[in-house]
Amino acid sequence: MKNKICQHHFLLLLLLLIAGLPSAVAQGLQEYQSLQHALFSAGNLAGEQGPRNVTWIEGGERFSYMEQDFQSGAIEIRAYNPATDEDELIFNTSDYTFPGSDDPFYFRSFQWSADFRFLVFQADFVPVYRYSGTANYYYYSLEENTIERIAGQAFTTELSPDGQKVAYHRDGEMFVFDLNSGEETQLTFDAQDHFFNGRFGWVYEEEFGLVQAWSWSADSRYIAFWQSDERHVERFVSTDYEGSYPEYTDIPYPKVGEENPYVKIGVIDVETGSTQWMDIDIGDGLIPRLYWTSSPAELAVVWMNRQQNHLKLYFHDVTDGNGRLVMEEKANAGWIDVFDFFAGIDHYFFFPADRQEFLWISDRDGFKHLYRYDYSGELINQITSGNWQVTNVFAINSEQGRIYYESTEVSPLERHLYSIRFDGTDKQRYTEDSGRHSISMGPDGRFFIDTWSNIETPSQVEIRTTENGGNKLKTLVDNEGVKEYISRYVYAPRELFSFTTSDGQDLDGFLIKPPDFVEEKTYPLILMVYGGPSSQGVYNQFESNAWFQYLAQNGYVIANVNNRGNGGYGRDFEKSVYLNLGIKEAYDFAETARYLAGYDWIDGERMAIRGHSYGGYMAALTMVLHPRVFKAGIVAAPVTDWRLYDTIYTERYMGLLEENEENYRGSSVMAHAQRLQDNMLVVHSSMDENVHIQNTMQMLTAFTNAGKDVDVRIYPPGAHGVAYNQQSYLLLHRVYTNFLNRHLK
Repeated sequence: MKNKICQHHFLLLLLLLIAGLPSAVAQGLQEYQSLQHALFSAGNLAGEQGPRNVTWIEGGERFSYMEQDFQSGAIEIRAYNPATDEDELIFNTSDYTFPGSDDPFYFRSFQWSADFRFLVFQADFVPVYRYSGTANYYYYSLEENTIERIAGQAFTTELSPDGQKVAYHRDGEMFVFDLNSGEETQLTFDAQDHFFNGRFGWVYEEEFGLVQAWSWSADSRYIAFWQSDERHVERFVSTDYEGSYPEYTDIPYPKVGEENPYVKIGVIDVETGSTQWMDIDIGDGLIPRLYWTSSPAELAVVWMNRQQNHLKLYFHDVTDGNGRLVMEEKANAGWIDVFDFFAGIDHYFFFPADRQEFLWISDRDGFKHLYRYDYSGELINQITSGNWQVTNVFAINSEQGRIYYESTEVSPLERHLYSIRFDGTDKQRYTEDSGRHSISMGPDGRFFIDTWSNIETPSQVEIRTTENGGNKLKTLVDNEGVKEYISRYVYAPRELFSFTTSDGQDLDGFLIKPPDFVEEKTYPLILMVYGGPSSQGVYNQFESNAWFQYLAQNGYVIANVNNRGNGGYGRDFEKSVYLNLGIKEAYDFAETARYLAGYDWIDGERMAIRGHSYGGYMAALTMVLHPRVFKAGIVAAPVTDWRLYDTIYTERYMGLLEENEENYRGSSVMAHAQRLQDNMLVVHSSMDENVHIQNTMQMLTAFTNAGKDVDVRIYPPGAHGVAYNQQSYLLLHRVYTNFLNRHLK
């Protein structure tokens, strides 16, 4: 009897102990054994993402993609037919060597000729700026199964629409290569150092989102190009301090108030080799985009003033350069967008090939919508309308008169695929599952690949058709492996929340709670921010950030918020930050922290803010504008004074320095350095060509002069991402984590 009583007491004690254990441990789930374990397990949460390097071919009837054998390293190009479920091998690198060599062939990317007889490969890529670089180019004949070299160390390359020629930029000049004869022809002849035909300088490439500074006409007769002259632009130099006498990188980089590169628009007649310059008075303005219209030998040129709140669309006859003004738009309180980096859309103008009409995305009615114009510049009709945004356009089927687009109509936290007729009627929705959908679609709009997730569902990759309302044809990826992984490891999902700030603004956010969360405990909070114009950090999508999971496992609550200035919510929300970057964003971050600290389970004395790039700026500015809200802040690669950043980005949002000097000063971290009361860690790279380390150095001087001490880490060889290899990436996150533990635990 005594043994039974002891057994009973032991079992009762065991049950009480188990009940007191964190739920994840009680369930026998595994935990990350270290930060390194977590970071190097990130792929288990992201899962498979479906076909790589998808290119729709044959008018959208099939798509090609890349597949790699990780054992042999061989890369295959395959083509899949959604209608028949047939998958065809097109090319395998293991079958070929480089021309005139025994070295196995490999490539970085490829493109098709319009007649699908040739592939053009890019190999041996050497970066120049963040998105661009030089490479060797080769072409493969599907009929003859042969590989031939086109050009070495070319900057950009594109097949002509008729598939007969390849144009490319090399060493400042434009060239064309005839695939039939194998002959190269030089088209321009006056390049110099920092004077290019068919290439952008740093600021145009970085801030207008294009690398290729030229474009084929639809009939393959002409090539329109930017001539860029940045010989007069002030240089910025940087070094990684290696060697006895360090080498310095020298980049023409126009900062606020300085001269931009000079540009001209030329058109080359490929048949004659002659160049005609477009007659346009650019002044101190900008040319962010060129388009070929459906009319023969007619080029559309987009002009904007320096501060990008005044847009003119000209149509030019490329045979004589004469132009006419077709459309003009002025923004009264904000800027005008011609693309959206964060939404992944490169163009806001569209010129259907068989119509004397063009489409344009504008927020003139308060939300980004599609508008339809004729070639005289007359508005035919507004195509979409409502208190939601058109965020992307995937296909325009002129024959059917339908436009396939993405929007926020369901929620700013979600993205869905729709179509609508040119006249604005017969709108249809094709994605039904809640969440954020990312679309790859054929040019005819018939088939599409839908990659989507929500807070409960890891990435799903499906092939669908717009016929019959968006039927699913095949599931390519269901990521059951991710589901199995989080059934074995502790996992903390996103939880969405909304609240209203003290000044009446509704904001959306997400939380990640510790896996063993109980309301009776209190937890430190880390607010992860970016916050820049048009960006968005909070979506209804699956959480897969491994560092966030590690922090949650170690007792932190992670949060993010869509602050004023972010995209997805309309013009008034996004452009409320105009001419005064940082102020309302910082207010929203402080308000978010105060709101969350209102929960009993958030310790308002142990809160941190962390950001990188614009987020680094916001972390620093929030700490000096709202001291004592955050006990600690991590500031990575920050802009600290907009007078130190480039012209095109900054003047788009802040206007001209001479017209807005007070707000330029007031939005600088250094102007408020004496107000820093809390713990700050600053990290930067001396080779950051985007946000120069000068920003951090001037901020450190201001803090020092104010008697404020901050922690600093410099990673000299890194670029804007700071980390430059696997070891530095791991160390950077270890420094972050140790800093948080030191001040919040």
